[in-house]
Amino acid sequence: MTQPAPFDPQTALAHLTRGPRAGRLVHARTVPAREGRTVPWPAWVAPEVTAALHGEGIHTLWGHQSEVAEHARAGRHVIVATGTASGKSLGYLLPVLTALCEGAGAASGRGATALYLAPTKALGADQAARLHTLAVPGVRTATLDGDTPPEERRWVREHAHYVLTNPDLLHHTLLPGHERWRAFLRALRYVVVDECHVYRGVFGAHVSAVLRRLLRVAARYGAHPTVVLASATVAEPERLASTLVGQPVVAVTQDASPRRETLVALWEPPTAEDGTRRGTTAETASVLADLVDTGVQTVAFARSRQGVEVVASRTRQELEARGAPPADGLVAAYRGGYLPEERRALERSLREREIMGLAATSALELGIDIAGLDAVVMAGWPGTRASFWQQAGRAGRRGAPSLAVLVAADDPLDAYLLSHPELIFDAPVEACVLDPQNPYVLAPHLAAAAAELPLTRDDVRWFGELVPELAEQLVAGGVLRRRPTGWYWAREDRASDHVQLRDAGQPVQIVDARSGRVLGTVDEERALTTVHEGAVYVHQGTPHVVTELDLEAGVAMVVVGDPGWTTRARSESTFRIRSTESATAWGAAHLCTGRVEVTTRVTSFQRILPTGEVIGQHPLDLPERCLVTQAVWWTLPEEELALAGIGQDAVPGALHAAEHAAIGMLPLLATCDRWDVGGVSTALHPDTGLPTVMVYDGHAGGAGFSRRGYGEAATWFAATRDLVEECACDAGCPRCVQSPKCGSGNDPLDKAGAVAVLSHLLTERSVTVPAR
Repeated sequence: MTQPAPFDPQTALAHLTRGPRAGRLVHARTVPAREGRTVPWPAWVAPEVTAALHGEGIHTLWGHQSEVAEHARAGRHVIVATGTASGKSLGYLLPVLTALCEGAGAASGRGATALYLAPTKALGADQAARLHTLAVPGVRTATLDGDTPPEERRWVREHAHYVLTNPDLLHHTLLPGHERWRAFLRALRYVVVDECHVYRGVFGAHVSAVLRRLLRVAARYGAHPTVVLASATVAEPERLASTLVGQPVVAVTQDASPRRETLVALWEPPTAEDGTRRGTTAETASVLADLVDTGVQTVAFARSRQGVEVVASRTRQELEARGAPPADGLVAAYRGGYLPEERRALERSLREREIMGLAATSALELGIDIAGLDAVVMAGWPGTRASFWQQAGRAGRRGAPSLAVLVAADDPLDAYLLSHPELIFDAPVEACVLDPQNPYVLAPHLAAAAAELPLTRDDVRWFGELVPELAEQLVAGGVLRRRPTGWYWAREDRASDHVQLRDAGQPVQIVDARSGRVLGTVDEERALTTVHEGAVYVHQGTPHVVTELDLEAGVAMVVVGDPGWTTRARSESTFRIRSTESATAWGAAHLCTGRVEVTTRVTSFQRILPTGEVIGQHPLDLPERCLVTQAVWWTLPEEELALAGIGQDAVPGALHAAEHAAIGMLPLLATCDRWDVGGVSTALHPDTGLPTVMVYDGHAGGAGFSRRGYGEAATWFAATRDLVEECACDAGCPRCVQSPKCGSGNDPLDKAGAVAVLSHLLTERSVTVPAR
C-alpha cells in the first residue's frame, strides 16, 4: 500500500466550493489544534505489558489515561469521557492487562479475568485485533459473539483471561449459563464497558439491567469487579455511569491528548427553480464523489440503512459518469444487517485504502481504529452534538488535520442549526437519558435474574426499590413462584429469551426469492413500514421488490428489480391518556406529562417517482401496534386559539404543524433522534375535551425523552417557534413543519397557525398545578 500524500483540508474545501457551488457553504470554522500533556509511566504496570506497549511505540501516557488507570487499579469504578481518538482504551488496558499478568501465575492459571463489552461486533473485532497485535505474554484473549462456533465457546469459557463480547451475548448466554462460567466469574477483576454513551433510552435501561445482573451473579461467586466505562464527551458522565451500574462512579473528563486541527464545514444543498431543495443523500453522494475523485479517503455517514445504500450507489454512478473506471471496489456501503464476512472484508479494505469512499451508518461511528481517513461527510445532523463530534473525529487520526462536512437535511433541526452554528460549536454536549426503573424493562430482567439466582428483597441493592412490587406482579402472571426463601423462575423455558435488549421485536430476514440468499435483517416494527408487500428494498445499491411479508415466520421475500419508483408507508395513530403525572398551567393552556397508550396501524403505501410525484396508493392489511409509554402533551381551548387568530377550520393543520416541528426540535434538548419519538394531534381529544398535541417516546414504558421536553418546555417551544417563523418558505416545507415519517402524508399542515400556537403557549408565565 502506497502512502497517501499529506492532506490539506483547506484545499479540499476550496475544491468542493468551486464555481456555482460556492453558495452551498453556509459556515466554516477551524477547530484548533491542542498540545498534549504527558505524565510518567506508572511503576505498577506489569513488565510484560510495558514491553508490549513499548514495542508498539507507546512510551508515554496522556494525563487522562494515567488518571483512569490509577482509579481502576485502586478498585474504584470510573468513567473516562474524552474526545474521539484520545486513547481512552489505554487507560483501562494498563490495569486490566497488568491484573491478568499477575493472575496468570496462580495455580489455576486464571487468578484474574476481565470482560469487555462493546455495543457492536465491529468494535469488538477491532479491540480483538489490537490485543492480538500487542500479544502480551501469558494473557489469553478471546472473542465471544454470535459468530463464535460452538466448539470455540467451551475453550473461551475454560481458558480465556480476557473475553470480548457484547451485552446481547452476556444477556442470552453467559448469565443464563453462569454455573458453567463459575471459574471465570470467580476470578473476575474488571468489566470494561466501551462507548457507553450509546446506552441511552430504552436500550440503555436494558443494558443497565444486564450490568446489574452481572455484578449480582459475580458477587455470588465472591467477585466484586471494578467497572471501567469509556464514553465520548457527554454531559454529566458520572451520572450516566452510575445510572448504568447502580453504584458510585468517578469521572475523568479532562482530555490531555493532542488534537490536530479540524476544518468543519456546514453545507446546504441547492434549491431548484420550483423551490424544492436537493435531497440530502444526493448532495452527500456528490460531495463524497468529489472527495474520492481527488484522492481524499472519506467516510459519509447516513442516518438510515437505506440512506447508506443510496449514497454508495449514487456515488459510484457519479464517478463512472465522470469517466472513472467501475467504482464497485472503490466505494462501498457499511451498515448493520450485513453478514459477518461482508462486514469484516469492508473493514479490512478500508484500512488498506482499497476503499476510498464509504457510506456508513453509526456502526462505524464508534471507536474502530481505522487510520488514515482524511474526511468525514455527514448526511444530515446525526442527532446529538456528542454523535456529531464523534463522527467528525473519525478522520484526522494519527495526528493529521481533517475535514468534516455536515450536509444539512431538509428538516427542522438541521435548518435551525445552520442558522445558529453556535449551538454546534459553543454549546455543551447533551446528557444521556435513560430510566433503569422503567417497569416494562425492569420486570422481565427481574424474571431473568430470578432464573439465574433466586430473587430476594435484598436485591433492591442491585435493582432498586421496585423489586418487591414487580416480583409480585410476576407471581400474579405465573412467571415467578414465591417461596419463603425468595422468588423463583416458574416456567420451563428460558427467561432471557423473553427480553430483546435492543427493543426491536422479532427480527425479520430479507430473503432473495430466487436464490434463497439472506440479504439482511430488519426488526419487526421497521418491517411493517419498509418490507411490506410491494415495498421497494435496496441492498448494496440494487433495488428489490418485496413479494411477501410473513411476520409469523419472520421472513420477507424479495426479487431483484427496479420498478422506477420508491415506496412510502402511511399509518394512522390514536392515543388514550392513562395517567397524568404532572401538569403545568400556562395561562389557559395546560402542559402535562404522564403515561399514555398509543395505537398505530400501517394502512397503505404510496408509490413515488424520483420527481416526488405520487403515482398510486395501495391498501395494506397489517396488525396494529399498541404502545404504552411516556408522553408530554399540551391543550389549548378553542377560544384561546381563536384569540391567537386560528379559525376553527385551521385548528387541525395548526396543531399538526406544531406537532411536527416540536418533534423535529426535541433532539436539541434530549439525546434522541426524531425517529425515537412520535406524535399525534387532534382538534378534539376525548380524554381532554380540548384541542391536544402529544409527543411520546417510541418505546414501551418510555425512554425519558418526553420528560426532558416537559422539563425544558419553554426552551423547546421557543426554539421551535423561532425555527418555523424564520423559515423562508411560504406554507411549510421539510425544513420547518413537514415530517418524513408522517403517517398522514403531511396533510393538513398550517405553518402560520403553528407559529401562532407556539407563540400563544409562550405568552404567559407557567404556574404548576396539581395533576388531575
